[in-house]
Amino acid sequence: MKKLSARRRHPLAALVVLLFALAVTGGLYAAFSPSEAKADDSSAQSLAIEEGKKLYAVGCASCHGTGGQGTSDGPSLVGVGSAAVDFQVGTGRMPAQQPGAQVPKKKKIYSDAEIEQLAAYIASLGAGPVTPTKSQYSPDGADVAKGGELFRTNCAQCHNFAGKGGALTNGKFAPALDGVSPKHLYEAMQTGPQNMPSFPDTVMPEKNKQDIIAYLDTVNSDKSKTPVASSSAGSAR
Repeated sequence: MKKLSARRRHPLAALVVLLFALAVTGGLYAAFSPSEAKADDSSAQSLAIEEGKKLYAVGCASCHGTGGQGTSDGPSLVGVGSAAVDFQVGTGRMPAQQPGAQVPKKKKIYSDAEIEQLAAYIASLGAGPVTPTKSQYSPDGADVAKGGELFRTNCAQCHNFAGKGGALTNGKFAPALDGVSPKHLYEAMQTGPQNMPSFPDTVMPEKNKQDIIAYLDTVNSDKSKTPVASSSAGSAR
């Protein structure tokens, strides 16, 4: 014990401990440096934008212009935001197969990674609604009764009170909402695709959007419990 105490009292002991502490602190700082994390995020974002620009040039520029400024065949995409891209491309509405009164939903042709890249490029052209996170569009814990009230007030006149959809004027229509993912429902409310009005958070708060999604989820779940003949008839519409 006396030998150990003598070593601790050695004049260089404090210096060694200090140098060791500095080395550990420097290593931890280097490992968790916010500046390096931000640099990595910035690099990944730049790469996504660059890849999205390439995809855009091949699949979108002929209608929307080389810089997203729009043409006689397609509207400007400046300021539509990543949410609009995720909705339109993620539901297969874009790229459109042919002109018409309204572009219908179809099988998507881009992978999820490619859709994110396209969204990153379009978002870089101008600020707009951002692709929502799962915590924003998840119906878990939402108020279904309130959602039904909001849906009947704001949506049922076009989509039917149960979300079955319906015809509009001049060959346009409000699509059926059964089978639409919560994410795409949220994005549709955010961006107002085609004939639909938009409901930004300033008009309809995030919580209200979740309530509507929960209501539609409940309505669609109830449909799945109906007899087979009735279910088949509904899916044919």
